[in-house]
Amino acid sequence: MEARNLRRKGHGPAPLRIAMIAPPWYEVPPRGYGGIESMVADLVAGLVRRGHQVTLIGAGRGVDLRTYEQPPSQRIGDPMPEVLHAAKVERMLEDLVVDVVHDHSLAGPLGAGSRAAPTVVTCHGVVTGEMGDYYRALGADVALVAISSAQRARGAHIDWVGRVHNAVDVATFPFRDLKEDWILWLGRFSPDKGAHLAIEVARAVGRRIILAGKRSEEIEHSYFEAYVKPRLGQGVQYVGEADAELKRELLSKARCLLFPLQWEEPFGMTMIEAMACGTPVVALGRGSVPEIVADGVTGFVRGRVAELPTAVEAVESLDPAVCRAHVARHFDVPVMVRAYEHVYHRVVRGRRTGSPHDLPLARS
Repeated sequence: MEARNLRRKGHGPAPLRIAMIAPPWYEVPPRGYGGIESMVADLVAGLVRRGHQVTLIGAGRGVDLRTYEQPPSQRIGDPMPEVLHAAKVERMLEDLVVDVVHDHSLAGPLGAGSRAAPTVVTCHGVVTGEMGDYYRALGADVALVAISSAQRARGAHIDWVGRVHNAVDVATFPFRDLKEDWILWLGRFSPDKGAHLAIEVARAVGRRIILAGKRSEEIEHSYFEAYVKPRLGQGVQYVGEADAELKRELLSKARCLLFPLQWEEPFGMTMIEAMACGTPVVALGRGSVPEIVADGVTGFVRGRVAELPTAVEAVESLDPAVCRAHVARHFDVPVMVRAYEHVYHRVVRGRRTGSPHDLPLARS
């Protein structure tokens, strides 16, 4: 109570009781792949440091309330684990007294209308087509947050309550000024991520490339077998899926991160992880890339794959310290936490006074 009173006397927003709902697919934080789960873990830690009371609901280790003893990662694509997760969450919320629910799952927001507290939903993926229809159908039951301006623009017909960039805990990423002379591609093996294009770019400049990525889903296996495996060999090394330790080692040592994106990705966590290590990013300017990478400062943003080899050769002109400072200023956890605090207080006030959409827009 003393801390709550201090905050109310001008030392920041009043502490809140927050139920944080993670998706069911990976642990929080994840041992390997899991961008949403990493973001959720960092957000929870940051909120707790700011004096908020957070109850984390998810699967596996690291959560306060568990819907699955082991995350059903092998069943990604099957709707039932997501639906069962949502049903269990609703029962758990009945026993909690919270000021706001922050839901990162897909099916969970369907229960928002029956919740006593307002629900904030972060849209982590596509917001067009049927997904856009879904978010619009949720209506006033939820307050929707975009993770980039690019995503928000693509969902122009969605009634957003704000835009908050994802973040990383910069202090946990090792900074390295002197880089080794090879290129890194890091992600999941999907046509959207363009691993085969990264190999072609590396070969065009005669440089070694290391690939580290997830290929646990059927579509990832099919893409790897058809487009990546035939290109492995001299100068191309696949090291498997990188856990947190290996990921940091690779990101800190690489000459650059190559990001030949083939879709309008709403936010690429790998880019800010690389720059946090002082490693520049060479990317195609799709989705959120232009608002994450400062072209000519923390990397190079280009319009065509044919332009990437020249950009790879030019990264030596960029300052690793500037890359890290860029992330610390715009994409560190405290920046994200303050932005979500604004969102939470906005929707709580909106619940009391009418509509959160009459209050100032939240941005990070």
